[in-house]
Amino acid sequence: MTGRILGIAGPTVTVDISGLRLYDMVRVGTAGLIGEVVRLERGRAVVQVYEDTRGLAVNEPAAGMDAPLSVQLAPGLLGGMFDGLQRPLRRLEELAGPFVAAGREVFPLDRDRTWVFTPAGNAGDEVAAGDLLGHVAEGTFRHPVTAPRGGRIERLHAGEFRLADPIGRMADGRDIFAIAPWPVRRPRPYRRKLSPTLPLVTGQRTIDFLFPVARGGTAIFPGGFGTGKTILEQSIAKFADVDIVVYAGCGERGNEMAELLEEFVTLADPWSGRPLMERTIVVVNTSNMPVAAREASIYTAVSMAEYYRDMGCHVLLLADSISRWAEALREISSSLEEMPGEEGYPTYLSSRLAAFFERAGVVETLGGTVGSLSMILSVSPPGGDFTEPVTQACLRTAGVFFMLDTALAHRRHFPAINWFQSYSLYEPEMVAHFDGQVSPRWSEVRRRCREILQREEALREVAEIVGIEGLQDADRLLMKVAERIRHEFLSQNAYTDDAFSAPDRTLARITEIVAFHDRAGEQLKQGVFPDELPKG
Repeated sequence: MTGRILGIAGPTVTVDISGLRLYDMVRVGTAGLIGEVVRLERGRAVVQVYEDTRGLAVNEPAAGMDAPLSVQLAPGLLGGMFDGLQRPLRRLEELAGPFVAAGREVFPLDRDRTWVFTPAGNAGDEVAAGDLLGHVAEGTFRHPVTAPRGGRIERLHAGEFRLADPIGRMADGRDIFAIAPWPVRRPRPYRRKLSPTLPLVTGQRTIDFLFPVARGGTAIFPGGFGTGKTILEQSIAKFADVDIVVYAGCGERGNEMAELLEEFVTLADPWSGRPLMERTIVVVNTSNMPVAAREASIYTAVSMAEYYRDMGCHVLLLADSISRWAEALREISSSLEEMPGEEGYPTYLSSRLAAFFERAGVVETLGGTVGSLSMILSVSPPGGDFTEPVTQACLRTAGVFFMLDTALAHRRHFPAINWFQSYSLYEPEMVAHFDGQVSPRWSEVRRRCREILQREEALREVAEIVGIEGLQDADRLLMKVAERIRHEFLSQNAYTDDAFSAPDRTLARITEIVAFHDRAGEQLKQGVFPDELPKG
């Protein structure tokens, strides 16, 4: 399917190729820029180009690729750094320098690297799609290779292979490969979706103790500039109790991504002691990279996350930030001259976000194992306005809402999660789990902690009028304990050893503070003056 360029309007290109389907990939111009069909009209197609169209001219050639935008799923993804189209950025830097050159196509994985395949089946076995065929050693990770379709195995090749080599053959004559493309906009299949029952431990006390996230759950944390969204998301990426982390830098500043990568290369995973990058995939589409590729980047990231979920792994997808993705969607919609919705965003913003959130969850895979995909997404509302469309669309579908408070950030309280406005819909199940697995006192201490914070908030207004000395002794004690909870428990420094707090350590710390309140309260009843109480 070939044709020519009829018109150009920024990244939107019109071509006269017939036979294209919606979301098919197209190469435009002599430079071979990659684009995606976003509208079909009689005798022509509208293509959204993922790269810089500067220098492109009318009547240059165009060719359909007869396939949608897809990711290559195979051993070798872990530790990789890709752009929104899954081009390997380290390889691109070697070929073209620090900036991605338009029209440069590089295969995402190293096709010359040798892997070792260990079969788990035998010739003659009948398999269904998703059944285990064997494993590939990828560092310490045993990478399962599953059957792409049902049928009878004719043979499996044990030993060394490259990604272009078949590792076996089916009885119908089709070769079996350890690599397979997958369309990024299509969710990967599974047997059934299950209800989340286990917590996603992040190491952040405010999250794990007050607003727990479930494995397979979704969470957002909107906040204005300077509220610590990026640092919080990076801390969760470093310390979350998951098997695989997929981090999508969607429209963020390049220096922030460079800092992230530098830390991830040097840090160790607190759960395994291995280098952190061994369990991490980074998808980078910074603010100076093409807008259309930014829109595709979160689909590239979630497709790779689903790939590892289907192996029975617990996967965490982090996106920083979903607002930059929505802005790219708005820019694309505007270039297509679509009817704008609220604040210029397309009218289908909510449905696109809901469809993306729905790809999270705990599933029974085709192979019979259980895997999970959790999503934690940052939102950057302009001016910290939580009534703007992106935040509101996310609130309709997310299970946890972490409100990042500008006032807390100004007081240098990080993470700046407001403990009165935030909420978790997974709270009952997760608290019951911590009661059973950590301590039966978890829910009671948690209730006492929230009660102290709520009473302190009510006393604050009174204290501002009459002064702290005008309060009763018990109320002064409560204000003092609430201050300890805020500074010693809810606040964590991301650059010290306190950046990560395991659940048992979290419970021990808050239990000590609550116990101090109880002891001091008893002493007050016995006539001890407030100034004579112990400091801690």
